[in-house]
Amino acid sequence: MVQTPTISKSPLFNIGQVVRHRHFPFRGVIFDVDPEFANSEEWWESIPAEIRPEKDQPYYHLFAENDESSYEAYVSQQNLMPDATDEPINHPDVPELFGDLKNGLYQLKAIPRH
Repeated sequence: MVQTPTISKSPLFNIGQVVRHRHFPFRGVIFDVDPEFANSEEWWESIPAEIRPEKDQPYYHLFAENDESSYEAYVSQQNLMPDATDEPINHPDVPELFGDLKNGLYQLKAIPRH
């Protein structure tokens, strides 16, 4: 039996953290966080009802990868878990925002301000 994690309203993951999806074979690095669902209703309804996450929780934007491609993903907190491999994410946008990977956390590059 798959155990559903307790849903927390506070973010449990950080920008730069490498995570993996609980149900699907992909992993990624977090580059943004929404305090609650902020995508379209059509996107949310496209998720099968039996695995559709609650809206009232943090959602994370990931530079994601699987065995076939790299892409951006939008994932609920309840469907993420830390990735313990300490392997880099091979997404082409990672070097734009992040520097070195240390202990499962990418170092955010300084963003120039005008």
